[in-house]
Amino acid sequence: MSMMSIRAATPRDREAIRLVEEHAFGQQAEAGLVDALVTGGDAVVELVVEEDGQVVGHILFSRLYVQNGGKRFAAVALAPLAVEPSFHGTGIGGALIREAHVRLKEAGETLAVVLGDPTYYGRFGYTHDRAAKFDSEYQGEALQALAWGDAPETGRLVYASAFTALAA
Repeated sequence: MSMMSIRAATPRDREAIRLVEEHAFGQQAEAGLVDALVTGGDAVVELVVEEDGQVVGHILFSRLYVQNGGKRFAAVALAPLAVEPSFHGTGIGGALIREAHVRLKEAGETLAVVLGDPTYYGRFGYTHDRAAKFDSEYQGEALQALAWGDAPETGRLVYASAFTALAA
């Protein structure tokens, strides 16, 4: 019987996280994004799933700001979420999202944004309707938000600089 556990990522997980990201996405861009976000100090919640001592899943929420006039509101961006392909469909991604949400709420976060499949992320409460009024270069049906409290509904989404480098 296997033992699966979710825990905070540590510096010793960096190589294993890189491999999970590369395997899950079939390229190096997301792994590079994770490295840049962590190195840049933009990681807010970063978790891994271990199965029998091997990292098989990873999630990262990074700092995001909603700029509205002269005010700046702190929020988080979910990116990326990765699971080793051989573990797809086992519930690891959902478990990571749910655990990260618990930790984010405990830390006082009130708004999370994701760019992804609306059917998948909708299961966790993310909706495009909640993100529709935000000004973002990623605006579209895949841009979704989830609020746990008093959070802005309009403004410009300002992602960590690592995202800009990814798009370049």
